[in-house]
Amino acid sequence: MGALVGLTFGLGLLLIWRSGPRAPRRRATGPRTPGRAELLRQAGLPGVGPAQLYLAQLAGALCGSAAVLVLTGSLAVAACFAGFGAALPVVLVRRLRRRRVDALRQVWPEAIDHLASAVRAGMALPEGLSALAVRGPVELRPAFASFGAAYRASGRFGECLDLLEDDLADPVGDRVCETLRVAHEVGGSDVASVLRALSELLRSDARTRAELETRQAWVVTAARLAVAAPWAVLVLLGTRSSSLHAYDSPTGSVLLAVGAAVCVLAYRVMLRIGRLPEDRRVLQRVAP
Repeated sequence: MGALVGLTFGLGLLLIWRSGPRAPRRRATGPRTPGRAELLRQAGLPGVGPAQLYLAQLAGALCGSAAVLVLTGSLAVAACFAGFGAALPVVLVRRLRRRRVDALRQVWPEAIDHLASAVRAGMALPEGLSALAVRGPVELRPAFASFGAAYRASGRFGECLDLLEDDLADPVGDRVCETLRVAHEVGGSDVASVLRALSELLRSDARTRAELETRQAWVVTAARLAVAAPWAVLVLLGTRSSSLHAYDSPTGSVLLAVGAAVCVLAYRVMLRIGRLPEDRRVLQRVAP
């Protein structure tokens, strides 16, 4: 009896100890900011890696600083433009990502309409998706061609959908793939109706977003011009006079640094205020 009580007491202490700091922590499942690798994939640059992006930033910084140094002869001004040159590749990649996401958002309803027609004609979902490599929108054909080849090789619909999500690297594509996954697992005669409803929802969302982006385009453009104008005037002044050499002094360098920080802060605040809600890849797989 004493041994049983001791064993129970020891087991209780062990459970209390294991439930403390050694207990596994849950991983946050909220939306994450895409890293550099994910950003490059969403921009349609799968062959470019983060290291190459860093090299492009370094080259941009060197080219920007060298060009401004030749024009103005001021090291402080050249250092500021070196920072702008380093940020230029990232800005271009983000712009490519935004354009690709917008382009895919416009063509997804057409692709889903083709898929719904194929399902209503009696084709299975895997066959309908493989057929989009020929009949679907041009922007989506390479991804669906890879899906068709993978499905013919393995016959595993779920794994091939995962590969399709990775190839697309698109938030709307994640939603479509997960809808198709559920439709394939559940089955039934309402798959075509579900696809039609999804197509109408995506088409309405794309139409609303396009209207909002059109209305705010002139505000964003004016803000960008307001940020770039002082630096353009600074470079033009440096090409005609030697007054910019005053910025090479400690006081002038601090003034330039403060001005650059204010411009960057104002630009970020402008983007934050005028930014529309972005779709995030909340359904992407997380590596263990």
